[in-house]
Amino acid sequence: MSAKTVKNPIPNVKKTTIETKKQEQVYFAFAKENYRFMLIGIGAILLGFVIMSLDKEPHGFGFLGLTLGPIVVVLGFLFQFFAIFYKNKTKE
Repeated sequence: MSAKTVKNPIPNVKKTTIETKKQEQVYFAFAKENYRFMLIGIGAILLGFVIMSLDKEPHGFGFLGLTLGPIVVVLGFLFQFFAIFYKNKTKE
């Protein structure tokens, strides 16, 4: 009885082993600082919406609903743009 060799049913597919997967590096779209800044920006946006909901005037027509809350939300979105485009200058 001889051992049969089985051909790969899918041609041109590279077989991967545990050793080759350990050598592959995973690259993320952003650095750690970018994700931190994004979380801060999301927190600022949510804070702006909470500030708008705290307004006691009818339909949110007071200072909190018309002025302060929207300003905080816009600043949160601007901070998100900063977080996306931020690039750390130091080499690690």
